[in-house]
Amino acid sequence: MSQSASERSPLLRARSEDELYHGDEQELCFAKEDSEDPKQWPYRKKMTNVAVIALMASFFGSVGIANGGGTISDMFEPSERAGVFGWYLLGPLMGPTMGPLFGGLIVENLGWRWVFGILTIVCFCNTLLGFLFLRESYAPVILTRRCEKATEESGGSVQYTFPDQDKRPLSVKLRHSMYRPLKILFTQPIVLTMATFQAIIFATMYTLYTNMEEIFSKKPYSLSITQVGLLYLGPGVGFLAAVWFLVPHIDRIFNNMTEKNGGEQKPEFRLPLANIGSVLLPISLFWFAWTVENHAPWPACIAATFFFGFGQVAVFNTVQNYYIDAFSKYAASAIAAGAVFRALVGGVVPLFAPALFRKLGYGWGWSVFAFLTLAIAPSPLLFMRYGESLRERFAITL
Repeated sequence: MSQSASERSPLLRARSEDELYHGDEQELCFAKEDSEDPKQWPYRKKMTNVAVIALMASFFGSVGIANGGGTISDMFEPSERAGVFGWYLLGPLMGPTMGPLFGGLIVENLGWRWVFGILTIVCFCNTLLGFLFLRESYAPVILTRRCEKATEESGGSVQYTFPDQDKRPLSVKLRHSMYRPLKILFTQPIVLTMATFQAIIFATMYTLYTNMEEIFSKKPYSLSITQVGLLYLGPGVGFLAAVWFLVPHIDRIFNNMTEKNGGEQKPEFRLPLANIGSVLLPISLFWFAWTVENHAPWPACIAATFFFGFGQVAVFNTVQNYYIDAFSKYAASAIAAGAVFRALVGGVVPLFAPALFRKLGYGWGWSVFAFLTLAIAPSPLLFMRYGESLRERFAITL
């Protein structure tokens, strides 16, 4: 005796003509405990899928961030780097800020799948533009290619080289490039300290971003997804204000201090304005903590995030420029050292933040982050005074 489609498969069920649609039809759906339903997958399988996708996204997405500082170091003189770097830095900072705003609009109007669809289109276009228009900026690579071409044109009769040419095999270069950032991170006290400062800021920023909806979508605020997305403009406007009003003074102060030092440049001349961020960060976090805890009007809460964003740029820009000046040839490795550390901390800490807020409440929970920034806040001032002696004491060969 033949079976109907619904009897043969647990994924099928019949819908009669008096339901939503006219006429008989068969609708596919998952049975209650169907092992092929992604919601019924074992936890390990779910996390493996998420981990693989996240690893691929972060691996390929990190290229621009890892190489941006080094590229700026290749193309611009120390006296003009800070302003350029400020605008470059807006990319990785404004991305997480604007993403929830546009993401909320896309989800509400097109559905969540289009978030990934639009990202794919944008990434494809960006990659294509980079492939077509980006040019090599690292001087040793350019000179190596020129030497190879000149040697070839001479028929091999003349071997062209340039000063300090690295003739090691590619495998050796790659191996050294892999551990160089870690060597810089764990042998240079200034880099380790400032990377920790940046890591605390990153962890705080992503904790803020991942908990914004939880805070403001519920009572007493009860904002919609789109309205919550607009709140991310608080730190975003702070980023823009810092780049516009503060960052140009980093080069100006650097040049003035260099002139007073008899024309001798020092990386520590980048750090004075970092102290503004060191002051604003803990103040803004205490402000946000207790306005949220006491259910203050949302503008009072978001005003605090403006100063958090402003302070974040003040610290990030000065520190990144410090890395570039202190490790000019290996600027990309120095920046990568800090980036790896802050990315790990920034990715892990938000996972534990909800439990922290449940236990301590938003007031004391956010105050924990404020106290952390307060504890490390004196570091730029200390390194302005003792940075040169520390660099000389812990000098390494890269």
